[in-house]
Amino acid sequence: MMNFPTQTKRDWLLYWMLLGIVMGIFCGWQFGEQMRHVEFLGVMFMNALKAVVIPLIMVLMILGVARLGDVRKLGPIGTYTILYYIATTSIAVLLGLFVTNLLQPGTGVDLTGAGQAPKIVQDIQASHFTLMDTLTGMIPANIIASMATMDVLPIIVVSLVFGAALTTLDQRENLLLPLLESLNQALMVIVGWIMLFAPIGVFALVASVLGAEGGGDQVWGQLYKIGKYVLAVLLGLGIHGFLILPLLLWLLAKRNPRVYGGNMLNALTTAFSTASSAASLPLSIECVTEKNKVSRQTATFVLPIGATINMDGTALYEAAAALFIAQAYGIDLTATQQGVIFLTATLASIGAAAIPHAGLFTMILVLNAVGLPLEGISLIFPVDWFLDRCRTTVNIWGDSVGAAVVERFAPPVELDEIK
Repeated sequence: MMNFPTQTKRDWLLYWMLLGIVMGIFCGWQFGEQMRHVEFLGVMFMNALKAVVIPLIMVLMILGVARLGDVRKLGPIGTYTILYYIATTSIAVLLGLFVTNLLQPGTGVDLTGAGQAPKIVQDIQASHFTLMDTLTGMIPANIIASMATMDVLPIIVVSLVFGAALTTLDQRENLLLPLLESLNQALMVIVGWIMLFAPIGVFALVASVLGAEGGGDQVWGQLYKIGKYVLAVLLGLGIHGFLILPLLLWLLAKRNPRVYGGNMLNALTTAFSTASSAASLPLSIECVTEKNKVSRQTATFVLPIGATINMDGTALYEAAAALFIAQAYGIDLTATQQGVIFLTATLASIGAAAIPHAGLFTMILVLNAVGLPLEGISLIFPVDWFLDRCRTTVNIWGDSVGAAVVERFAPPVELDEIK
């Protein structure tokens, strides 16, 4: 059992987190640059979550595989997990292309403010990041370096292999499993302590990022300039999050979407405020297992992988943003080129890190694939802080739905008690 606060305390924590977000929006909008002085509180909150999430992912993945008892039992749960993630990511990309083609948000956009690509984009481009880097990076030369940079995909691969190795040992004589169980419980206690600071942390994060943008007047000006693009992305995310994913949850997992979604509010609120799938992972696991009663065996396998490769919101955003940039520059993309965007956005989202602004890394790959100017990112960068939070929330929601769907089609096996 995870040692989180009691149900009543968790409900109150959710209310305080929601209040923190609302107050953060109000103060950041009203007081602008002055709210940058509280940024350190948000940084402390994020750093605390990041510090615990990498060891937690490793422990959860190792235990998730080791509990199977036989590595061959990874087949069904692994197959359904990958199939679900590929299917929902593909649907999200198609939806992003459809909505952007329908609304044409880039037509007539003023390119006066489109200068050089933002510095963060120039730095990424200088690093020559490619899809092949994602593939080769799955096998890390230095796992400690991967942990230090929060490169989650190779950490998951190493953890899966280590967990598989444990299944070959005599479980009765294996002293490592009880140790990992105790370590997992201790880490979850620490997460519970960190979340008591969440209302202040989310307030500081939201208020400071609005303050960094210059306050309400500046933000409103940015939204006014490319409001149609923001509307297109939000519409796509809304359809995917409020229609498609609940429909899959109802049809495939036989779950009530309203109840299931209500039980995920703590995790979804954290995802919106932190813009990080990795930082939200401990809350996702807690909500899925304790509130929605998905087995820990399924959740601890599906959710960490989902936080790494299942980026529905990110994939949708990348497809919509690429098409928007093409429209803004008057470039008419053919059906074949849009097909290239579909494939690239789907594959690139798998390699996106579970950290804020990770979509910009893979956005470069999508734009380069169809020859679109990277300078176009300067058009959408001013509102990326907001859309990043929205797409991360959809990412987490998609992962949680996946846990319920996978459990329905690959029920957990009977586990021997770990002694």
